[in-house]
Formats: sequence, structure tokens, C-alpha cells
Amino acid sequence: MFRSTVVALFITLFACALSAFAGTIEKRNSGRGTFFEVGLGACGNTNTDSDLIVALAAADYANGSHCGQQITITANGKTATATVEDKCPGCSSGDLDMSPSLFQTFAAESVGVVQVTWSFS
Repeated sequence: MFRSTVVALFITLFACALSAFAGTIEKRNSGRGTFFEVGLGACGNTNTDSDLIVALAAADYANGSHCGQQITITANGKTATATVEDKCPGCSSGDLDMSPSLFQTFAAESVGVVQVTWSFS
């Protein structure tokens, strides 16, 4: 009896720990990071090359539901935060098109493409 009670208690505690852990998991995306000439974006705002903004792939853009949301991007061992302001029709899901100033956080423009991982902040 005691042994089955201990086993049941252990299983309950383990299940609680897993559910608490699952609540903190974030969806990470990965793809190619490029840069583009900034201007009037699909979200309706006009931005400049010095703004820290991104354009999401059409598949990730979700009809503009992510406009104004912050994302955290990591590439080449560096991390930055940017705002979703545009849609990238030529990008595949997971890719990011970045403002020149944001891209330069990770590499020189002459590099052209970096591998990125990102998630909504």
C-alpha cells in the first residue's frame, strides 16, 4: 500500500513539473536572414533603414496579425530585438528580411545572408 502511494505521488509530482515546464517553452523559428530597402511596409507604417524592423515571410505574416509584435533574433552569436513591420513575399517560412541597421547587428551587408533563429518576444 505504502509503495503504491509513493509511486502515485511521484507520478503526480512529475506530471505537475512537466505541465509547468511546458508553459515556458517558446516556438523557435529558423531560416535565412537578409536585408531590404525600408519604406512603407505592409503593416501600414513608414520606416527608415535605421529602424530595427523585420519583414516576415508571407506564411508567417498571418495577414498582418503580427504587425507591431516584437521578435528576438539570434545569428552569429549575437541577439537583437526587432518589430514586425512588413511582409516578405519572396521569403520562405522562417526567413526574415531585416532593415539594414538590424542586419548589420549580425554581419556586414556584404555578407548578404545569415542563418537566424527567432521567436516572438
